[in-house]
Amino acid sequence: MHLEVKTTAGKVRGRTADGVARFLGIPYAAAPFGANRFAPPAPALAWDGVRDAWEHGPTAPAPGYPPPMDRILPAVVVPGEECLNVNVWAPEAAEGAPVMVWIHGGAFVNGSNSLPTYDGTAFARDGVVLVGVNYRLGAEGFLLLPAGTANLGLLDQVAALRWVQENIATFGGDPGNVTVFGESAGAMSIGSLLAMPAADGLFRRAVLQSGGGHHVLSAATAARIAGYVADEVGVSLKELPQVPPQRLVEAQQALTVQVQTAPDPARWGEVTANAMVYEPVVDGDVLPDIPIRRIASGSASGVDLLVGSTRDEHRLFLAPSGAMDRATATVLQAVAGRYGLPGDALDEYRAVRPGASPGVLLSDVMTDWFFRIPAIRMAEAHPGAYVYEFDWASPVLDGRLGSCHALELGFVFDTLRSASGLVGQEPPQELADAMHRAWVAFATTGDPGWEPYGQERSVRRFGTTLETVRDPRGATRAIWEGIR
Repeated sequence: MHLEVKTTAGKVRGRTADGVARFLGIPYAAAPFGANRFAPPAPALAWDGVRDAWEHGPTAPAPGYPPPMDRILPAVVVPGEECLNVNVWAPEAAEGAPVMVWIHGGAFVNGSNSLPTYDGTAFARDGVVLVGVNYRLGAEGFLLLPAGTANLGLLDQVAALRWVQENIATFGGDPGNVTVFGESAGAMSIGSLLAMPAADGLFRRAVLQSGGGHHVLSAATAARIAGYVADEVGVSLKELPQVPPQRLVEAQQALTVQVQTAPDPARWGEVTANAMVYEPVVDGDVLPDIPIRRIASGSASGVDLLVGSTRDEHRLFLAPSGAMDRATATVLQAVAGRYGLPGDALDEYRAVRPGASPGVLLSDVMTDWFFRIPAIRMAEAHPGAYVYEFDWASPVLDGRLGSCHALELGFVFDTLRSASGLVGQEPPQELADAMHRAWVAFATTGDPGWEPYGQERSVRRFGTTLETVRDPRGATRAIWEGIR
């Protein structure tokens, strides 16, 4: 069955089945190429008649993941230039329903709204209008050109949120009850949105899964990265806008290898710590300051917040390649020192996991630095925030993935069959029911079903059991106090 809806650019025709209406590939801004390349998002071009919204729209240029990661995190590639598009799932005949806007992850260089795991059918089934957003990635979205506009990928997200404000009521959603949620780079994006004047008032609630408001680049570092990109492709900075997108993708891959093999802080600055050559940039305009500082100063006042991480985030980046098995005590000590941990800090980690290998402990330390501690600091900076931890272990790779990065996504979206590369063949549906239900409740009322973090440091644990715990692994949390 077909359903037509009017948007500000023209009518779109979606499909309905089992009480859910689906509209795919709707442009929220003009194609960011040609005259619009490396420029802030321009309004979508209007169309005559009715546009079929039956297929996923084009995806942003991206390298995809290298083996063996590509088997765990498969990519969907849809060619075309209209990559600034949204997908919408809505309850059929909805009116005034809560709205959730999904911002995908992928280290700011990968990902799209068309992955099957991000299908919004379950949210629409449960009374939510779900919007999935594509935005510019890599150089197209985060390269800082001389006299150029910073953070184009973030401005794309702002444009999508404005599209929601202007159009979502015609899909049955309430523009006054919008929750933006994302994972990894998507969550880091939301950390930036909470700090951006341009995003003020565009959403009421936010969910940050495995990403916070700490990992950004200074304008000076971003400018150096642009110079390295120009050197890599053999052109001047002024000529970079004429370089084909795929060539810039290749340059990004080459620079990532360089920083991973020779992490010299004098050359790479903040990039040394996480090897992400493209991140949000503190330019003083689009992003005035480091997000966590802005949030602590009240930039997110009035926004309900839910933040959290998985128990073993970094195993996704260490286990598939065998790096976790190869890690030595020397490597573990070096990484801990690079993060600024005191000499006896690893004793606290060993106390949590007696007899654990250096690789497992390395994952624990890196997980805390990159994901867990930023989530906690976000909650500390925003009174009333809710905190969760996902603690179910995947059977994939003989269990070595543990509760790794991105594992919770199939549970949140209730799309476990689509997430089998991470969750395996028999994941617990009851855990998906509980986690999905909590996200729906938060988007609807601002209360996911447990008490805020507060002075008790309350954390909801989603694992083999569902429980609220006080300050889990408090000793390892405490050793990061005072360390950025």
